[in-house]
Amino acid sequence: MTPFLPLGRLALVFLRIGNLTLGGGNPTMAAMERELVEHRGWLSAEQYGLAYALARLTPGTNVLAFCAGAAWYLRGWRGALAAVLLVTVPCSVLTVWLTHAYETLKANPLATGAISGMLAAAVGMMAAAAWRLIRPHARGGQWARTLALPAGAAILSLGFAVPPIQALALAALAGFFWRGPGENR
Repeated sequence: MTPFLPLGRLALVFLRIGNLTLGGGNPTMAAMERELVEHRGWLSAEQYGLAYALARLTPGTNVLAFCAGAAWYLRGWRGALAAVLLVTVPCSVLTVWLTHAYETLKANPLATGAISGMLAAAVGMMAAAAWRLIRPHARGGQWARTLALPAGAAILSLGFAVPPIQALALAALAGFFWRGPGENR
């Protein structure tokens, strides 16, 4: 425990990183390492590593277990409680507010149009990303296989209620046996 560290300074770090880091627990814990170990020197690499390892072993939300452990090292139970509350409460309040705002605005034609436009943009970005992944493999006589395998997996999953993991496994198996001209096994 680091008694000289004001609880307010610790709280601000957990509030900022816990609520502004996107991507889930691992990016949040990496940002915490940069802040708590590298930039501020509040935790040693060993303390961070132990908090991270124990958090990964804990059932439930690993990032909350990590925040509790790291803050406990720094300020004991008060730090752990503050860290967990500051990482969860603001995001939860924002989520409830956004859900309420969505429910209120979905009756408004202008808002519905904006939401539809954002949805179309998101679908377009996903399609563009998929194309960037597929394009290098779709050359020469491989177009049919490159397009048929993912389409077949989607049809199995969506049209015939085959669980996605099984549909992907079947596509992988088909891809293994369906070789293009001149490909070695």
